[in-house]
Amino acid sequence: MSNKQKTITVVSAHSADFIWRSGGAIALYHDLGYQVRVICLSFGERGESARLWKDGKTLEEIKAKRRAESEEAAKILGAEIRFLDAGDYPLQITKELQDIVVNEFREHQPEIILTHSLEDPYNFDHKRTAEFVLECRVLAQAEGYPSEHGILGAPQVFSFEPHQPEQCDFKPNAFLDITSVFDRKRRAMECMNAQEHLWEYYSELAKRRGMQAGRNIGSAINLSGSKITYAEAYQRHFPTVGGTLV
Repeated sequence: MSNKQKTITVVSAHSADFIWRSGGAIALYHDLGYQVRVICLSFGERGESARLWKDGKTLEEIKAKRRAESEEAAKILGAEIRFLDAGDYPLQITKELQDIVVNEFREHQPEIILTHSLEDPYNFDHKRTAEFVLECRVLAQAEGYPSEHGILGAPQVFSFEPHQPEQCDFKPNAFLDITSVFDRKRRAMECMNAQEHLWEYYSELAKRRGMQAGRNIGSAINLSGSKITYAEAYQRHFPTVGGTLV
C-alpha cells in the first residue's frame, strides 16, 4: 500500500481567487493531511488591483505586492503555492502553460481539483481558467501526451462559487462545512489589502451557505456533533461512483 501523501490542487485565475472561494477547503484538507497545491495563473495585477494603480504603483510593484500577500495567505491556510504569471485581463493561454499544468496534474496526481465556474460574464479570465483546467485534466489522462510522469486518473473537479452566482449559472450541489477553519480563512482574506471590500462579502456569504448546508442535511449540527455556522458552495462536474448513493 502506497504511503504517498494525497493531494488536492486548486487552480486560481488570479492570486486572490483561491482565498475568497476555497480558503476553507484548503485549510480543511491541509488539516486532513493532504498536500494542498495552489496554482495561480496570474497575479490579478490589472483587473483586481485598482487601489494599487490609484496609489501610483508600477506593474512590477503590483505583481510583487500581490505575490507577497498571496503567499502569506497560502501559508495561513496551509497550502503550497505556485505562480505562472500568464497575464491578466486578458489571461493568455499558451501551449507552454498547457504543458506546465498537464505535468503538474500528472506529477502530483490530485484526488480533487478545484477551480472556477464555466460561465462568468463579468470576468473572462475565470471562464478561460475553468475551460483550461478541464482540458488539461483530459490531456493529462491521455497516454500519448508527452510527459515524464504517469497518466492522471479521474479526479473529481469542483467549481467554487463565483462572485455573482446567479449570472454565472452556478447551481451548488455540494456544501462544505468550514466552521472549524473559518477564522483562518478570514485571516487569509485579510492579507489581500487591495480588495478589502471583499472581506465582509465573503464572510457573509459563508454564513448564508452555512445555513443552507444545515438545511440540506436536515440539521444545523454536522456529523461530528458541531454546529454548522460557515460553509462554502461547490458545483461538481462529473458523477460520483460508488456502491451506495450519497
